[in-house]
Amino acid sequence: MSTSSPEAVKKLLENMQTDLRSLSMECKKKFPPVKEAAESGIVKIKTIAARNTDILAALKENSSEVVQPFLMGCGTKEPKITQLCLAAIQRLMSHEVVSEAAAGNIINMLWQLMENGLEELKLLQTVLVLLTTNTVVHDEVLSKAIVLCFRLHFTKDNITNNTAAATVRQVVTVVFERMVAEDERFKGIVEQPPSVQGNTNRRSVSTLRPSAKDAYMLFQDLCQLVNADAPYWLVGMTEMTRTFGLELLESVLNDFPGVFLQHQEFSFLLKERVCPLVIKLFSPNIKFRQGSSSTASPAPVEKPYFPICMRLLRVVSVLIKHFYSLLVTECEIFLSLLVKFLDGEKPQWLRAVAVESVHRLCVQPHLLRSFCQSYDMKQHSTKVFRDIVNALGSFIQSLFIVPNAGNPAVVGALAGGSGSGAQGAAQGGPGTGGVSGNLTSQAAFEYRGTWIPLMTVSVQGSAKATYLEMLDKVEPPSIPEGYAMSVAFSALLDLVRGITSMIERELAVEEEAAAEFRETHPDQGWQPPPGVHLVWEEMVSACWCGLLAALSLLLDASTDETATENILKAELTMASLCGRLGMVTPRDAFITAICKASLPPHYALTVLSSNAANLSSKAYSIQGHSVQIISPSSESHQQVVAVGQPLTSQPQGTVMLTAKNIQCMRTLLNLAHCHGAVLGTSWQLVLATLQHLVWILGLKPGVGGALKPGRAVEGPSTVLTTAVMTDLPVIANILSRLFESSQYLDDVSLHHLINALCSLSLEAMEMAYGNNKEPSLFAVAKLLETGLVNMDRIEILWRPLTGHLLEKVCQHPNSRMREWGAEALTALIKAGLAYKHDPPLAQNQRLQLLLLNPLKELSNVLHADIRQKQLESVLQILQSQGDSLGPGWPLVLGVIGAIRNDQGESLIRTAFQCLQLVVTDFLPTMPCTCLQIVVDVAGSFGLQNQELNISLTSIGLLWNISDYFFQRGEAITQELEREEEALQKQAQEKGETLNRPFHPAPPFDCLWLCLYAKLGELCVDPRPAVRKSAGQTLFSTIAAHGTLLQQPTWHVVVWKVLFHLLDCVRTSSTTADKEKIESGGGNILIHHSRDTAEKQWAETWVLTLAGVARIFNTRRYLLQQLGDFFEAWEVLLNHIQSAALSKNNEVSLAALKSFQEILQIGTPVKDSDKAGDAFAAMGVPPVLIDPLSASGPGRPLVRSDSLVERLTRYNGAELQAPPPGEESALEDSALWWSAWNTWYRTGTDSTRPPSGPAEKFSFIPSQPFLTALIQIFPALYQHIKANFSMEDLKKLGVILHGAVSVPISSDASPFILPSFTEAVLTSLQEAVLTSLDVLQKAICVGPENLQVMYPAIFEQLLLFVEFSCKPPQYGRMETKHVANAKYNQAEWVALNYVPFAERSLEVVVELYHKTACHKAVINEKVLQNIIKTLRMPLGLKYACPSESTWKLAVSSLLKVLSIGLPVARQHASSGKFDTMWPELANAFEDFLFTKSTPPDNVSIQEFQKNEAVDVEVVQLISTEILPFANFIPKDFVSQIMTMLNRGSIHSQSASFTEAEIDVRMREEFSKVCFETLLQFSFSNKVSTPQEGYISRMALSVLLKRSQDVLRRYVEDERLSGRCPLPRQQVTEIIFVLKAISTLMDSLKKTQPENVDGNTWAQVIALYPTLVECITCSSSEVSSALKEALGPFKDFMQPPLIKVQNGES
Repeated sequence: MSTSSPEAVKKLLENMQTDLRSLSMECKKKFPPVKEAAESGIVKIKTIAARNTDILAALKENSSEVVQPFLMGCGTKEPKITQLCLAAIQRLMSHEVVSEAAAGNIINMLWQLMENGLEELKLLQTVLVLLTTNTVVHDEVLSKAIVLCFRLHFTKDNITNNTAAATVRQVVTVVFERMVAEDERFKGIVEQPPSVQGNTNRRSVSTLRPSAKDAYMLFQDLCQLVNADAPYWLVGMTEMTRTFGLELLESVLNDFPGVFLQHQEFSFLLKERVCPLVIKLFSPNIKFRQGSSSTASPAPVEKPYFPICMRLLRVVSVLIKHFYSLLVTECEIFLSLLVKFLDGEKPQWLRAVAVESVHRLCVQPHLLRSFCQSYDMKQHSTKVFRDIVNALGSFIQSLFIVPNAGNPAVVGALAGGSGSGAQGAAQGGPGTGGVSGNLTSQAAFEYRGTWIPLMTVSVQGSAKATYLEMLDKVEPPSIPEGYAMSVAFSALLDLVRGITSMIERELAVEEEAAAEFRETHPDQGWQPPPGVHLVWEEMVSACWCGLLAALSLLLDASTDETATENILKAELTMASLCGRLGMVTPRDAFITAICKASLPPHYALTVLSSNAANLSSKAYSIQGHSVQIISPSSESHQQVVAVGQPLTSQPQGTVMLTAKNIQCMRTLLNLAHCHGAVLGTSWQLVLATLQHLVWILGLKPGVGGALKPGRAVEGPSTVLTTAVMTDLPVIANILSRLFESSQYLDDVSLHHLINALCSLSLEAMEMAYGNNKEPSLFAVAKLLETGLVNMDRIEILWRPLTGHLLEKVCQHPNSRMREWGAEALTALIKAGLAYKHDPPLAQNQRLQLLLLNPLKELSNVLHADIRQKQLESVLQILQSQGDSLGPGWPLVLGVIGAIRNDQGESLIRTAFQCLQLVVTDFLPTMPCTCLQIVVDVAGSFGLQNQELNISLTSIGLLWNISDYFFQRGEAITQELEREEEALQKQAQEKGETLNRPFHPAPPFDCLWLCLYAKLGELCVDPRPAVRKSAGQTLFSTIAAHGTLLQQPTWHVVVWKVLFHLLDCVRTSSTTADKEKIESGGGNILIHHSRDTAEKQWAETWVLTLAGVARIFNTRRYLLQQLGDFFEAWEVLLNHIQSAALSKNNEVSLAALKSFQEILQIGTPVKDSDKAGDAFAAMGVPPVLIDPLSASGPGRPLVRSDSLVERLTRYNGAELQAPPPGEESALEDSALWWSAWNTWYRTGTDSTRPPSGPAEKFSFIPSQPFLTALIQIFPALYQHIKANFSMEDLKKLGVILHGAVSVPISSDASPFILPSFTEAVLTSLQEAVLTSLDVLQKAICVGPENLQVMYPAIFEQLLLFVEFSCKPPQYGRMETKHVANAKYNQAEWVALNYVPFAERSLEVVVELYHKTACHKAVINEKVLQNIIKTLRMPLGLKYACPSESTWKLAVSSLLKVLSIGLPVARQHASSGKFDTMWPELANAFEDFLFTKSTPPDNVSIQEFQKNEAVDVEVVQLISTEILPFANFIPKDFVSQIMTMLNRGSIHSQSASFTEAEIDVRMREEFSKVCFETLLQFSFSNKVSTPQEGYISRMALSVLLKRSQDVLRRYVEDERLSGRCPLPRQQVTEIIFVLKAISTLMDSLKKTQPENVDGNTWAQVIALYPTLVECITCSSSEVSSALKEALGPFKDFMQPPLIKVQNGES
């Protein structure tokens, strides 16, 4: 409820009336005047209340009268009444109804009471109420009131004293508050600025307003009083203390700084009065040196007096804080004093309060900046700021160095305790004694035996002083040990914190401004305001030395984790600030300090020691203090948490890390992590230190470069406490995060970081040389981590990064180092490629090549482990980024292809995996220009000799590649041609010629040619399996895809690829080693047909030749359109010939097959026929033709058109079949004659028998070879028959004869020779006959002039017929009969030529049948030759190798004669057959009367059959020859007759057994001979007497012989008696008897005139002898006798008269 509300007013009136009534009651007896006044007062109040609406105003107007009764009451000096009155007055005051006059009266009344010493507290209360409720009290009244309070302060009563002191303070405040309020009221009003007098004195207050005047007067008098001068305004002051005065001054200055700053009058007071006063009062402290005065008397001048001194310092603090700008010079003096008070010679309490004052300054960074600007930056001025910092530093150092003298007792006790504690800790840890136990656990500093505890003095950032607040102490207090240190420590920390945060805030603001400026003016550079930076730099350079000295010392001495943390934080923020301001020396100094603290004491680390040396050479002299940067002591009693090995090249002992080291390490990490951007060159220091720490702690790098706790590899193993074990992962994590945060560094800082890491890495490598100690991989691992997190700007650091790894690390002899270098490099490359760059890599070729280049460079490293890593990463890159490599392909392929044979299997295998992946998955994604590189690389894998399977598989890859070319032909062609144009253009611009292999073929064809050339190289690889595979692939690809090539390209294929290959293969085969190869590797058996290099090469030769021939065959139409087809044909034939003549059966046979193929002895296939058939004909497996199956796993390509269409589209015209009329294009005779010559040369050379003895001869052509050779002829002949001459026929004959004569080696004979009993031709023999057959048929239908060849053919055939009895000789070779050749001895076996000879004979007969009448046949005496040839088998008869031979010979003879004799007769006159007859006669004779006897085992049936043959011959004679005797030479006839005669007389042989004798006698034959003889004898056609004579002669001989036989028989029979005669004799007699009967028959049939009389006489003379035989006992003889005697009856007639007459 407010004092002016109606209720309040009403209440006030009531209360007043009550008070007056009470007053009148009290005074009724003793003081009547008062009573009356009271009563009249009641009336007065009532009237006021009745008359006025604004009662309070009316009351105020009349307040003097209203107050009067109460004043009078006070005047009574009665306590009760006085109290009542004072209460009533206070009530009036509180309602502000007291006027100025009334107030004056009241004050006067109070003064009286005060002088009387009454109601002192109540008085104070009343004054206070009066002054605080309103402003009616001014000037003298006010001063009187104030003096009143002062006077009460100096009474004897303590309570009053204190209350009065408080009241004075409040009243002083009120005075100033009124002034502030007054200023507020007049704020808006512009006044005349007061004229400033030069020498203002107290009268200048005239310019001030009332309240201000009061304040001014009051403040001025306070100064006077403190200075012990009389006051001007506070009249009536009796006494005053300095302490109280200083306190009042301080409170006014502190609470109302505005008053002094806004009003010149007050500023003047400050300058003129306050400062001199303070300086004067300080003088005892300045002059005093501790220990100079021992008196304890409080003589204020000589000895510092604690209460005054302390209050002075407080005033100074306020002055500096608020009025520094006014009092620059004065403050310089104050600050210098403060610094002096920190001196060691000053009393301990003085140093303590001075430190507290300094602390107060330290928490005001803006103030510190002002100092710096006002003093340090001015010339010829004290460096105040520097001095303050250095003084603090020296102060702290002095505490450690000088024992604490200010409080001997305490210090003694504590120092003693600390001594023992320190010893205990050092010797046996905390448990050695109670005291030490307590002490070591307390936060403290300890340095070289001095132990100083650390107390909590104030909250960070606020200077809460202890001793500056001890306003009630008169004696200096005892300062606990460590207090000064603790305050100084806080001051240092606050100083650092303040300065750094202030400068950093301002930097941030400036950066923002700069950023805005750049946005608005992008074209202009930002210019910061000039002065600001200077101030910051000055501040830092002024304070850093002192700070560093103090902080390093404290850090070394600190035993408390929190304190350590704070110190480190201070050093860190300073380092960071120096970095931001670009102040390198101080930055490095702070960083060095942290680094040193992280490492064990005296740890040899060159980077740091060199840095420290620079610093310690600077000793900073500060007004007599010398601040030395103290080297760390090694005796800090810290808990050891880790023992490890130092990282040095020479092994040393272990070093220990304390918890503090670890803590410092974390700070270092923090520094690098948060302030990396400002570290610049100090990265070297930081990283070197970290590397050593990481090493000591045994952290080893893991994947991606992150460090993991690892086992120490050698030396005494690292010992870690559990505390550190739990910390390690955290440290490792921070380390990683540190490098992760490098992504936020700007480019320059990043370069600093990379350079630092590189030089660290170089050091580590230096150390790792020459010993196999585990190297420090810290730098490499961190390079990797840094690279990985900075992928977005990898270009700027790629070169230094990869350059270092490549040139230095990957080449290092230490394998672990190397391995990590490669790991880092490959990881970076993989990450770089995987990173989503902007723009993407596909559009940024330069970057992609930049990233891939180091991968390629790795190929130059010789270490296998590095190459392995490189290839593994290539594999991973392919798997993850294969689709997007684009222009990077050449590099990647280069890496894959950089294999060498000395690299070992596993490398090659890994590289090959990459290649397989490329070929199966990535051909379509790579630029077509790289396809050629793929071919080369695949080829190089084929050629490597470490791993056969890889070579073979790579050939398979080449096939896949060719297939890909084929399917994507059009696309590849287009892309390559575009590329070609571009290159062409470039080349023209440079004026060069385009240089690429196989130029000027079109680029797509060049691709094929490269492929073929590669395969060609592989076809002559030393390993047979590779050759075989490559050969098959080469020919398959040419066959399958050759149609895509342009015609001119074929020229290159033929000459540069195919013939070149043939040359190489031929050379290698002919020079190959004939040594036997032992089984490969022991477990692989080599077949005997491949067990020498020569044999293996033979296979290659076969394949190659066949392949080339096949191409010539299938692509004939295409090739013929090339200009030099004939030359090519000749070269090919030459190759075929040399292969055919090679001393290897396999090669030679294959050569002939190829020969057959190119002559199209098979059925030729035209390119235009369905391609599939063509492939099939060429032996390409169908799988390879179908693109669906050939296109590689998982990538079926849809076939849009048939293969043929595509082929025809590629090169239209070439594929058309030739027009019908030109089928003969193939018949180009030159080609065929060329082929004939080749055939002839091959045949001649291969069938020519060896000249020397057999031993020297090693090679005989095989039967299949010869067969094939001969089989070629018929086909070849079809094409050359038009010009085939006799000369050629002779050549052919030689070859055929030679071929047939070649023997077979005994090991092959079982496969070729039929068993001897089977009469079968070998295929060779058949071929020979076929050839002749072809010829004779051709002659037959050919023109007349060809027929001269018949005799030659007969001659050839007859030669073969002779083989039946006289096998041909092959040179001088010994051949054995097959039955005698032991199998598998290296002998040669003659063939069984009988079937061949017989077949030849049949051919002869047939041919003769056809050609007997030909002129040539007659002229060349063919018949004679046939007979002559047949004489041999006929003559040998049973002695023939085969029985069938002579039988065939006979039947042939008969057939031939049946045809030939009529011809011979016909031409008898010409004499062309004269020589034939004797031959024929001899032939008959040799046959019919052979010298050979039939074998014993001939059966009777056989014998009879043979006899029948003989009979047939005789019948031929009787039918074909004898009837035409007049055309036949006489000699011949007589020869025949003799022969018949001989045949008709049977001569027995003794070898017959009895049983067979009748059969063996050839009775039938004899009979026929006899009959023929007789028939011929009695023929009436006898033309010449001579003939008749011959036959008669023969007859008489016969008869005479019969007579003899009969007579002998009769005699023998008679002599023998009962004994039977021998069987032969009986047989003979029977034969004779039969002959007689035959003769009788003949005589009966003949004309009588034909028979000579003599003959009759002989016949009849037989009769008696016959009759004598009748007595014989043999029944057989008897029956024959019967038959012989029977015919005689026909001749029994009576004798004629005529005859008798004649005889008589």
